[in-house]
Amino acid sequence: MEREETIGFCVRTLSVAIKRAVEASKARSGFSCTGTHGWVIGYLYDNRHRDVFQRDIEKQFSVRRPTMTEILKLMEKNGLLVRERDKNDARLKKIKLTPLALSIHERHEKHIESFETFLREGISDDEMKSFFAVLEKLNSNIERAEKEHSYNPEEDENA
Repeated sequence: MEREETIGFCVRTLSVAIKRAVEASKARSGFSCTGTHGWVIGYLYDNRHRDVFQRDIEKQFSVRRPTMTEILKLMEKNGLLVRERDKNDARLKKIKLTPLALSIHERHEKHIESFETFLREGISDDEMKSFFAVLEKLNSNIERAEKEHSYNPEEDENA
């Protein structure tokens, strides 16, 4: 099988191309937020109706505590979030977005919608449904392999 015909290669190539196009577009529009900060802002925005703590963000993004601590420190320094002590447990700090981060989030959402529209040009609704159905099956296969430890490349080589 040619490398260009493998799922992993195609998905990786597409992912890199999308990231490159998004970053170039953000740079042209003067967007001033890193990808990681954007994801954290999005998570905090989506969960603004409840208290969010650092451990929640670590779990969501599968990031270790020291890494997330550095990310949040930088975001706080840049005026994107504030940490407030929890009334019930002084050791915990709730993480909240600042008005600046809310403004960035709104611009980011518009940017994502615009780019998504661009990506979908010339693709029918049926093709999109098929695309997402295949992605769902791929994710399911990966999850099953991880849970069952069922994928062993050495077994494949011996077959």
